[in-house]
Amino acid sequence: MFPMIDRPKSTRKAVSYCRFPPNGTRGSAHTVVRASGYDINKGYLSNYADDLLIMCQVECVDGVKKIEEITAVDGVDCIQMGPLDLSASLGYLWDPGNKKVREMMNVAEKGVLKRAPGDGDGAYLSGFAMPFDGPEKLKSRAYHMVSGAVDNGMFRNAAMEDVNKFRMSLVEGSEDDDDQKDSKDGEGKYWSE
Repeated sequence: MFPMIDRPKSTRKAVSYCRFPPNGTRGSAHTVVRASGYDINKGYLSNYADDLLIMCQVECVDGVKKIEEITAVDGVDCIQMGPLDLSASLGYLWDPGNKKVREMMNVAEKGVLKRAPGDGDGAYLSGFAMPFDGPEKLKSRAYHMVSGAVDNGMFRNAAMEDVNKFRMSLVEGSEDDDDQKDSKDGEGKYWSE
């Protein structure tokens, strides 16, 4: 996945970085990388391209303006829309639900879908579900792939929930105090003591 793709030239470079010479500029040390099984997979060079998924993120106004050309670059499998960076590019930092940002997203989506596989020779459309733009809405706009959650966001939410539980346990009279009383045996000790 390549971020901030804004023109066909950067798209062609991204594809090139994924392919070995003479079809690209990827480093040729295939015998020492995990993808080849550290040279255990002797057929790696003849079939590596079958396993590639090249995603280009379009996240700025310039990228949207060139979306059809970007989508048409040979080797691009998927265009991943970046609503947060697009909102910043339009002057609405952290406001991807802004009407002008949504309008620009619609322009981009239509540009990708004009050339989508099955209808043309382009790439699939991919995006992130957002609180204001859930997976059902993305599906209704013909997205081929939807990311529903981001791992670091899930970890952050779980950590914050844990911190908030701990903070609440420090507040006298909280529900957690009642739970602690219930977990004591008749002598006022915790079961682990």
